[in-house]
Amino acid sequence: MTRKQRYQEFLTYFSNNQPEAETELNYSNAFELLIAVILSAQCTDKRINMVTPAIFRDFPTPDHLAVSNFDELFPYIKTVSYPNNKTKHLLGMAKMLVEKFGGEIPDSVVELQKLPGVGRKTANVIASVIYEQPTMAVDTHVFRVSKRIGLATLSAKTPLEVEKQLITHIPREYVARAHHWLILHGRYICIARKPKCEICPLTHFCRYYEKNRKNML
Repeated sequence: MTRKQRYQEFLTYFSNNQPEAETELNYSNAFELLIAVILSAQCTDKRINMVTPAIFRDFPTPDHLAVSNFDELFPYIKTVSYPNNKTKHLLGMAKMLVEKFGGEIPDSVVELQKLPGVGRKTANVIASVIYEQPTMAVDTHVFRVSKRIGLATLSAKTPLEVEKQLITHIPREYVARAHHWLILHGRYICIARKPKCEICPLTHFCRYYEKNRKNML
């Protein structure tokens, strides 16, 4: 099967079976999503959703968070991964939003990446979810699943390489949803250590399954 055919099968399946897909992070505005995505790096969405309600309640705007300090904010974040760095990132992010962006969340991927704690993946999430731009955030799930299925080449070594390939082949109107389709598929079925091929609905066009199915029988 060609890569073009795999893309068509991928889009057809999810368009028919999961037409609406969105992040599992809880948020009610752009600032809350930015906080949640920064915190979610190398941590589960479930854990982030446990700690963010208190943060959103006590620091509802960039102005509130910008005047906080490490000792005040750290207790809210101490149960997530890398709490020291993430506390510093959130404080720096809020201060820059206030001082450089007038308290508004930038809609440009380039501008978003100037914020502390915001890399390309996080910037792409905000641009896609909040501003409905056709950006593809490549986290570990997207990177793994797109290569296993055969949407990205095995030679792609970096998230940026995979991002460029996905953006090239996925029609603009599907990009945002495709991001969530890949994440959710990787989170619940195409898991890292041992993919659940026995219950996967994508095996009829999956490169990984084609290569390994004899060993699965």
